[in-house]
Amino acid sequence: MRIKIIAVGTKMPSWVQVACSEYLKRIPNELNVSIIEIPMKQRAKGTNVNLAVIQEGEAMLKVIRANDKVVALDLRGKSWKTEELARNIQRWKQYGDDYSLLIGGPDGISQNCIERADILWSLSPLTFPHPLVRILLVEQIYRASAINSRHPYHR
Repeated sequence: MRIKIIAVGTKMPSWVQVACSEYLKRIPNELNVSIIEIPMKQRAKGTNVNLAVIQEGEAMLKVIRANDKVVALDLRGKSWKTEELARNIQRWKQYGDDYSLLIGGPDGISQNCIERADILWSLSPLTFPHPLVRILLVEQIYRASAINSRHPYHR
């Protein structure tokens, strides 16, 4: 089983890299979590933002293998409690499928990615900066793995 976090944006601040690296080190190797960065299209004055989002989505879809299960992070998705995420990860491990978790850029995720997704997941009804979403997602995967292994991290 592999979990690929496919995220738009390649120049993350050091605090994002440090936090993600710390949680990735803590996640059990059996989950095989990695982050794949997709270059964000430039947003200059007069840029067609919708076209940029579509192009970013196309780049994300190219990284996904045909048999991957896809989870798109989107405000319209279902929200999960951490315990639900833990149960989902347990189920994913049992089936042995590879999962691609998609994080769009600052202007959202393309409709093509939404349509390709097997699951739409909303982290929160709040709006977060997309670099922070990486940290939240990796931390929640770590927390879910701690729940599944009965580690005291999650209380």
